[in-house]
Amino acid sequence: MRNNLLIKKQIIDTLAEKLDNALLTQLFPGTSPQEVRSILKGKQPGKPEKIPKGTSSSQSSEAKQDGLCRLFTDGASRGNPGQAGAGAVLFSQDGQELTTCSDYLGICTNNVAEYKALILGLKAALDERCLSLEINLDSELIVRQIQGRYKVKNEALKLLYTDVMTVLKSFPAWSVNHVPRSQNARADALANQGIDQKQGVVRK
Repeated sequence: MRNNLLIKKQIIDTLAEKLDNALLTQLFPGTSPQEVRSILKGKQPGKPEKIPKGTSSSQSSEAKQDGLCRLFTDGASRGNPGQAGAGAVLFSQDGQELTTCSDYLGICTNNVAEYKALILGLKAALDERCLSLEINLDSELIVRQIQGRYKVKNEALKLLYTDVMTVLKSFPAWSVNHVPRSQNARADALANQGIDQKQGVVRK
């Protein structure tokens, strides 16, 4: 019995490590591949592993490259269409904030702002050399469109959708998830910061 349990654990651990992110996203939509792997390994999902004390900066960099980068993006439009901004924040797998982006977009709809914010974040992730990317948005429409579950009917969004899918090809592995607005507060603040900076508003 003990040997069977050991073999079972080895099989589960191997599957958790080897299954492709795209397959996990297809099998478990709405749940990130990292969370699925954590569940398979018996770990509590949502809590990134901490880098042990004494880890050098070079080891930390390797951990980021071999692991997962987590991207949160958001678009804001005051008026829809109206003055719009884009915000993005990128985290390493251990929860360190790698970079933030904030940009003024001019006049556009909220959905256009959401797509432009995503493109802004994806380019930042490329600059940080992320190999595996977990994308988190609070726009269910955009998430479902990228997942292929919703068709992109709006002509303006089709061009942006094509741009997103083109940039995504640069990542060996990626997933996209819908998160509540409460979990996307940092990106939302950066998107509004983009608008405020254009309008001369200073945020602390």
